[in-house]
Amino acid sequence: MHLAYPAVLAALLFCTGLYGVLARRNAILVLMSVELMLNAVNLNLVAFDVWLRDTLHAGQALTLFTIAIAAAEIGIGLAIVLMVYRNRATSDVDRLRDTAEPRPPLSSALRATDPDADAPGGPAGDADSGDPDPDDPGRAAGEKAEATA
Repeated sequence: MHLAYPAVLAALLFCTGLYGVLARRNAILVLMSVELMLNAVNLNLVAFDVWLRDTLHAGQALTLFTIAIAAAEIGIGLAIVLMVYRNRATSDVDRLRDTAEPRPPLSSALRATDPDADAPGGPAGDADSGDPDPDDPGRAAGEKAEATA
């Protein structure tokens, strides 16, 4: 058996999977593309195992481990995709950026240099609305003392 045939087929499969990972926006199609890439690796492992006539069949053993890892990856990946789809009603990869943690509030050093920080309606909160500033513990303690008095 010539090694070129399975090697070229594996390269084509891997390139197709790589294109699918980079170009697709649907999370399920991205997972399918990752599986296609793993299958290309499995094909290479078995082809080189046969070509080298390995008595231990290490390529086939590694292929079994790769298949087991791929099955676990698909199980966990589909569970995450289904959870995101239930919460967001979309499986678009670009919209998953919304799941990032919110930025921390401005520190007091940055607030002192920001001229709009203490202005009504600025980032510190609207003074007319009565919303307490979460970064000002003195103000919150004073309002709590007024409420109990």
